[in-house]
Amino acid sequence: MSHPHPELEAPGPLVDGGVRVLPLGGLGEIGRNMTVVEHRGQVLVIDCGVLFPDEHHPGIDVILPDFEYLRDRLDDLQALVLTHGHEDHIGAVPYLLRLRPDLPVVGSTLTLALVEAKLKEHRITPVLRVVREGERAQFGEFDCEFVAVNHSIPDALAVAVRTSGGMLLHTGDFKMDQLPLDGRLTDLRAFARLGEEGIDLFLTDSTNAEVPGFTTPERDISSAIDKVFRHAERRIIVACFSSHVHRVQQVLDAAEKAGRKVAMVGRSMLRNMAIAADLGYLRVPDGILVDVKALADLPDDQVVLVCTGSQGEPMAALSRMANRDHRIGVGPGDTVLLASSLIPGNENAVYRVINGLMRLGANVVHKGNANVHVSGHASAGELLYCYNIVRPRNVMPVHGEWRHLTANAELAIATGVPRDRVVVAEDGVAVDLVDGIASIAGAVPCGYVYVDGASVGEADDALLKDRRILRDEGFVSVIVVIDASTGAVVAGPEITARGFIEAQTRFDEVVPQLVEALAKATADGVVDTYQLQQVIRRCVGGWMGRTIRRRPMIIPVVIES
Repeated sequence: MSHPHPELEAPGPLVDGGVRVLPLGGLGEIGRNMTVVEHRGQVLVIDCGVLFPDEHHPGIDVILPDFEYLRDRLDDLQALVLTHGHEDHIGAVPYLLRLRPDLPVVGSTLTLALVEAKLKEHRITPVLRVVREGERAQFGEFDCEFVAVNHSIPDALAVAVRTSGGMLLHTGDFKMDQLPLDGRLTDLRAFARLGEEGIDLFLTDSTNAEVPGFTTPERDISSAIDKVFRHAERRIIVACFSSHVHRVQQVLDAAEKAGRKVAMVGRSMLRNMAIAADLGYLRVPDGILVDVKALADLPDDQVVLVCTGSQGEPMAALSRMANRDHRIGVGPGDTVLLASSLIPGNENAVYRVINGLMRLGANVVHKGNANVHVSGHASAGELLYCYNIVRPRNVMPVHGEWRHLTANAELAIATGVPRDRVVVAEDGVAVDLVDGIASIAGAVPCGYVYVDGASVGEADDALLKDRRILRDEGFVSVIVVIDASTGAVVAGPEITARGFIEAQTRFDEVVPQLVEALAKATADGVVDTYQLQQVIRRCVGGWMGRTIRRRPMIIPVVIES
């Protein structure tokens, strides 16, 4: 379970005319954003993203929202509305469409272009509905109006959902950059107009609610990036998200000024930037892009590489460069620019990559030592502005860990929203809006769904626990052959250990104890192979805990002769 709530019962039937909001991801965590809105027996879904695994999820590719709540209600789904094109908002779309391929997918031009490219890899032909800011569209009982918001990817949208039970305004991820690179401002006039009409439930981005003041404008970091380019002696390697069009634009502009050529590294980076350029969201100066294979023919001081791996992902290009496991080597005099913020939970992985690159002689520039990145989320000052403009009747903070949600809730209260009208919920907690009042109605099971290679949903917490034990504690196998009639040991025990500093001969110490334990068990009438396996597990495990201070995975094998 991602966020179990044993204190809450399952929500009862929704009151006639009421609106139920049920987050299936994104609350209590950074990622896996998905919100279900129910009204008069119909369902609207807002966003459908993935959560990227950390060290507690060995072998897992991505983590999906739990669709189980929707599985029996697929015919009730009216549309999937996407606020923007980041993976934590669109990454799980293919998995939802496997359940309902004809579900209309609604979003802006760039968002749907990124989704369509992703769906091609899954061999899914979607039903797409492109919308623009200022447009209204009806999906069953849901009248949706789309509002321009500024974020770290172009074409982001907030969505106002009008129903006969009240109006919701979901901001998606947003900030209030007053000098955006693409000139597209967060439409505060629309927010104010919707506020005058009456927002019954305001769902607001909480990621930077703990950060005071205002988020730095994107334009302010252009000079810092230009400075890095001016002072770099050899190659420049820039790592950022594969969907961060604005940052790549700044890199292209800086490279043009410095007379450098740019090569994109990584399939997702190449695909997304090609889409952005084709649609006009990315301006590529003539002749600046080259194939990565052409870099060998260029002097190092004319080279820029743009790759993924800014979050320390082990299989991303930058991590592999740091580990000397990539065709592009990093060496003394190279400059590596990490053009992204740290996502909570990724700190150790990122610092490990930074240390690896510096050990190779590279100069690493990141947000900690230079002003080379700004967040895509509204800070506390911007959130206060929004609350004062919208004047919502009820507030439900979304998108963030518990500390972010509670900080956002306190901001709403500070602007005059009554404390009992601010609902702090987590994944799986149903919030009902009835007669203008929002309150928690119960909770539904909402666990992590793991994608493990070609497997979806088959990996569970028990499997991951076994993997963590194998990774951290090692592995021991014990093979014993016993006489089927007497239970006496006729061969073995043969012990094989992996993942230990100690020599294999060290485990000979436990053999006499194990033989004695088995003899005692058979003398007491234990002949069942499973019970004998448990005897082996207890004996070897106890000895290892006392002597080696390890609790490895122990696999006992009892063979009858």
